[in-house]
Amino acid sequence: MPRRAATFLVTWLALLVALTASCAPGSTSAPQHPNPAPVQEVAVSATVATDPAGEEAEMPAVALDLGPVPVTPADPVRGRWDAPVTLVVFSDLECPYCKRLDVTLNELRRLYGPNQLRVVWKNNPLPFHPNARPAAETAMALFAHRGADVFWAFQDAIFSSSKRPTPEVQEEALRQVGATPEQLNVLLESGAAKRKVSEDMELARQLRATGTPASFINGVFLSGAQPPDKFQEIIDAQLLAAKALREQGVPARDLYTTLVRKNYVAAAPPPPAPEEPEEDLTLYRAPVGTSPVKGKSTALVTMVIFSDFQCPFCARVDPTVHDLLARYGDDLRVVWKNAPLPFHPRAEPAAQLALEARAQKGDTAFWEASAQLFANQKNLDDDALLAIATTLKLNVPAVKRAIETHKHKASIEADQELADDLRATGTPHFFINGRRLVGAHPTDKFQEVIDAQLAKARALVAQGTPPAKVYDVVQKDATAATALTTVTIPAPGKANPSKGAPNARVVVQVFSDFQCPFCARVLPTLDELVKAFPGQVRIVWRNRPLPFHKEAPLASEAAMEAYAQKGAKGFWAMHDLLFQNQRAENLNRAALEQHAATLKLDLAKFATALDTGAHRGAVQADIQIADDAKLMGTPNFVINGYVVSGAQPLAHFKRVVKRALADAQKTK
Repeated sequence: MPRRAATFLVTWLALLVALTASCAPGSTSAPQHPNPAPVQEVAVSATVATDPAGEEAEMPAVALDLGPVPVTPADPVRGRWDAPVTLVVFSDLECPYCKRLDVTLNELRRLYGPNQLRVVWKNNPLPFHPNARPAAETAMALFAHRGADVFWAFQDAIFSSSKRPTPEVQEEALRQVGATPEQLNVLLESGAAKRKVSEDMELARQLRATGTPASFINGVFLSGAQPPDKFQEIIDAQLLAAKALREQGVPARDLYTTLVRKNYVAAAPPPPAPEEPEEDLTLYRAPVGTSPVKGKSTALVTMVIFSDFQCPFCARVDPTVHDLLARYGDDLRVVWKNAPLPFHPRAEPAAQLALEARAQKGDTAFWEASAQLFANQKNLDDDALLAIATTLKLNVPAVKRAIETHKHKASIEADQELADDLRATGTPHFFINGRRLVGAHPTDKFQEVIDAQLAKARALVAQGTPPAKVYDVVQKDATAATALTTVTIPAPGKANPSKGAPNARVVVQVFSDFQCPFCARVLPTLDELVKAFPGQVRIVWRNRPLPFHKEAPLASEAAMEAYAQKGAKGFWAMHDLLFQNQRAENLNRAALEQHAATLKLDLAKFATALDTGAHRGAVQADIQIADDAKLMGTPNFVINGYVVSGAQPLAHFKRVVKRALADAQKTK
């Protein structure tokens, strides 16, 4: 047995023991979300994901394809184990080209079916994608403990997001597959997922697949997010080669090993890896303002933190921050900025408590409250918050009033606006003397950045800058807020469903998908936005069903038929019925017909419209507009030309609308 093959066999056996013992784009070159039961430990069987037809592709008791590009039960798979063509893809969950290729792979799976094409995932997180490795380890832990279906659901959730897989996006993806960050920590304890990712990366290095995505189709190498026809050309040739081997008497179980050995040996070596981009050394303007501070004003390094009391990653990094304060002493100052995320409902009340503690007893009380909030993060309801207030000997009735009346709303929104300006969209988010650092990094990464900034600050002091003025000097030439992204897309017409004031000065074109959980999450925000600007905002629907959301395209057509029959009122009624439950049973053909009956549509016309694809052209036209504008994920919004990507908080939408209104006023 080849050495590499033996390594993979041993690794898989070790993984099984661990489970039972414990509870760049390519060099040539934004899901379906089930709601399974909460995470629990299960036995791992040698099966792959359920195929689209509902058939489970069972493997033999030992199914190890140990050629140059090995496939083992430790790999997530879609398709039957005995499919004549196997496509092994080395991918990175933060790579935009991998996201693009994922759409192509789903198209290929639908085209060829699970009996002809098997898709195998291997991890190759690139070093300049800081979120890729943690996301890969999370995905592999889910696979090891929950199986392939949950792995692919997590992967789909990550790729469906219009954002990078920050800790917050990963947390949302976990929620979609029925897991929590706390449960994930238990799953990661054995270290098996980390080892599996490392072994995939080593295999990629040996195969010289140094960029992502990198695909091996029965051993034939194809680099980058190539169009479907490039893959089809190779797959069709391999189907013929596999057929010829079967006619010669080669068993199905030996097809992959036979073909991959032949094709990989004959394949040209991959082109060299892309150069790693230079690290972002930009210094950003992150003012201290009137925020809570820990440390002296004479500190040579100021670390501004955008954080959220309900964010588990913020809680995880909090001890690291205190270790750094102890390590650097008077040389480090920490500044807190509140950035409660919209899907953490208790983060804002917790921030109100901490700010009220500061109002009553100063910065020391704020940091004491912060420590207790993180320590008790699993329970931040009103009673728990008041209990913390009691422990801190605060004026509890005043704390209660502050929470109920959102007393410190202006301060929190000011922090959120600053975060918005700095594109600090996830938490925790750090600016160290203006240098950006995202996520809950280990201590040594913080030290690396702090030490570099400390050396520069000491040089300024040596040149005569007073220590208390160092941060001002550093910030003077720092980069200001990034301008909003703009695109030009066609103006909506009567064929586009809308709501709000017909002659509104601000038009919000919403590119959305009825099966996208982020699209559902943003709906209350849009309603609040319309209320915040009465008579000034109109919401326009644009269809953007993503290819890997199986039920979304037909759901879009159903909504457009409701619009055709009953106008905007009919469309938005169908819209609400579809979004109230995004699982397949509420979006399949039978469910759509039931919704049509509920809305008293003409059922014969409705059925004919779906059967003939009467609205398919309109849906495709919206998709083309999104593609031309490079609005790849959902939800995406174009607000008088300004782009907002993802389910952003209300404050962000309000700022963009205010900007659009100001522009409209200038052009009067």
